[in-house]
Amino acid sequence: MPNLRSLFKDTAIYGLSSIIGRFLNYLLVPLYTAKMTAESGGYGVITHMYAITALLLVLLTFGMETTFFRFVNKADENPQRVFSTALTGVGVASLCFVLLVFVFITPLSRAMGYEATPQYVWVMALTVGIDAFRAIPFVLLRQQKKAIKFASLQMLNIGINIMLNLVYFLLLGGSDPGYAFYINLVCSTVVTLCLWREIAGIRSGFDPQLMRRMLSYSWPIVILGIAGVLNQVADKILFPYVYPYADAQTQLGIYGACVKIAMIMAMITQAFRYAYEPFVFGKTHDADNDQMQALAMKYFLIFTLLAYLCVIGYIDILKYIIAPDYWGGLRVVPIVMVAEIMMGVYFNLSFWYKLSDKTYWGAIFSGVGCAVLIAGNILFVPRYGYMACAWSGFAGYLSAMTLSYLVGRRYHPIDYPLRDILLYVSLAAVITAIVFATRSSFPLWLSLAVNSLLILLFAAIIVKRDLLAKRSNK
Repeated sequence: MPNLRSLFKDTAIYGLSSIIGRFLNYLLVPLYTAKMTAESGGYGVITHMYAITALLLVLLTFGMETTFFRFVNKADENPQRVFSTALTGVGVASLCFVLLVFVFITPLSRAMGYEATPQYVWVMALTVGIDAFRAIPFVLLRQQKKAIKFASLQMLNIGINIMLNLVYFLLLGGSDPGYAFYINLVCSTVVTLCLWREIAGIRSGFDPQLMRRMLSYSWPIVILGIAGVLNQVADKILFPYVYPYADAQTQLGIYGACVKIAMIMAMITQAFRYAYEPFVFGKTHDADNDQMQALAMKYFLIFTLLAYLCVIGYIDILKYIIAPDYWGGLRVVPIVMVAEIMMGVYFNLSFWYKLSDKTYWGAIFSGVGCAVLIAGNILFVPRYGYMACAWSGFAGYLSAMTLSYLVGRRYHPIDYPLRDILLYVSLAAVITAIVFATRSSFPLWLSLAVNSLLILLFAAIIVKRDLLAKRSNK
């Protein structure tokens, strides 16, 4: 189908920049873990601060990305005015946030546990303020289908980031985690300046009445976004405060480093989201929209399961991304990856309430998932450490995904190919069990050979059942 091919094309462009960018960013993980030992807790500081940053970014954009797509596709709205109003609103909110942080920097850094290094806090605040502001020009690029410019700027951001990190940590021999935050500030500033053509659209003015309508649509999305990001970062934010032992930053650093290996799933989900969201909103009135969503769900699961199997099958090679003193946390990788797959499924299931303007359902589902995750962390982290973080995230995404599917069946049923989905999930589960068995029983070379054959078998089944079969039916 032409529409589905268009979705795959945009996903490939976004995905290429995302995957290459994340892969290049992986170069920083061995660099950080080599320069900051697990015992020093330096990587734990980076993990903790970036988790807080992710939450703040959702708060400061307050749902304007999805809201922009919804309003810009309404026939009675001026697209340029929608963009200008959204950009102004986010810009003012970000500026106020940064000013408040500077005013209250001393008590704020003390409360966060960074009394000795308040510069970590204000640099983080300034960076996240800039990132929130530039999120709206980036969403305009997606709406205008300027995927190449979007991807190029993302790659520029990552390229500068890697270059400056290599200079400081490798050439100059530095080990202060704070310099990672300074470097991010430089990158965010440079990329934002490259968006000056899009930012110039702010001259179309601010419409208070339009903003009120946009906020009435976006407030449940804000709650949904907060709950969603907490499902990803609440464990890393809470860990230093609920883990009762002195090595909390050390343990958090181990967990954060190993989670990086699992983040290939987040790359795929993010790339899919960048292309899929404007695609679905732009096809709201098409007769085959539901069929497109069903097929997209199927192919999303197929290829994320394939990625999952590749990571699990070659974990004994991929573990060299991080330093050996972090390897104790590798057991969280399969749990976190499955949780990320469920998060992607949940995103696929979210459009029935977004397209019907019933976004409060998303707030309910994500709120329940977030509550499960937070409760799991508070109750079990003191006893089980970071393994409780991984399993709590798994339980949270499972709860949100299940609720969204069950309620969606009532309000907007879509005929998902459940039989095909169940087949691939079951096959992936069987292969996973074999991979774990061979790892503990076979020499490394034989285990990797068996894993390779199993992954090729899974890929061959995909090609035969869903690629060649579709072509032969044309």
